[in-house]
Amino acid sequence: MPPLSPPALRLIGWAIHAYTASGLVLALLAVEALVRGDAPRFFLLNVVAVVIDGTDGTLARRFEVKRHVPEFDGARLDDIVDFLTWALLPALALPMLGLLSGPWSWAIALPVLASGYGFCQQRAKTDDAFVGFPSYWNILVLYLYVFQPPAWLTVTLLALLSVMVFVPIHYVYPTRTRLLRPLTIGLTLVYTAACAALALRPDAPWALPLAGVSLLFVVYYTVLSFVHHAQVMAKHRAAGQS
Repeated sequence: MPPLSPPALRLIGWAIHAYTASGLVLALLAVEALVRGDAPRFFLLNVVAVVIDGTDGTLARRFEVKRHVPEFDGARLDDIVDFLTWALLPALALPMLGLLSGPWSWAIALPVLASGYGFCQQRAKTDDAFVGFPSYWNILVLYLYVFQPPAWLTVTLLALLSVMVFVPIHYVYPTRTRLLRPLTIGLTLVYTAACAALALRPDAPWALPLAGVSLLFVVYYTVLSFVHHAQVMAKHRAAGQS
């Protein structure tokens, strides 16, 4: 394939930015779904947003978008979309889908405030990791909807994970963390398919056992993240002693 011309690369760069911006449209549609009480539509839109978020960065790096469209800050656009789809809308979904109500409703502020802090940190991401709990609130809300735990347990989870946003643990970035990356990417694809199935039919008889099995990936991801964090800290200590 012959090399692309600068105008073509610039056009591709803008197309990738538009691809990222489509997450804003999905966010609007997700709000509409919440207003209508359409949980499957809300969750499916979130899954599509996650797929876009997981691929736009790879495309941007592949086509060197920063170089060919230098006047537009794609990272800032990505953060705006991510905050809406990964933090604000999941928090809004908690009361609107009946997962928190009455005296427990105050707890929806926890993920929003914690994520606001997280997204404003200069070191929220490194080249191969998320630093602090990476605001996977939309995934949590999907599990909460399927499992329907008591409100006190939901609030406990929200509080615990909100605190973890402030703890600078290096969580695995599936497409960048080198440790077991092929395995992680493969398992992530399977996990995404499982989440898509849950999003489509969160009330199906098989949703509960599927959600339970899918938690094995969450365990894998958490353990791998702590191993990766230990390796990062070991490298930092070795660099400090040299």
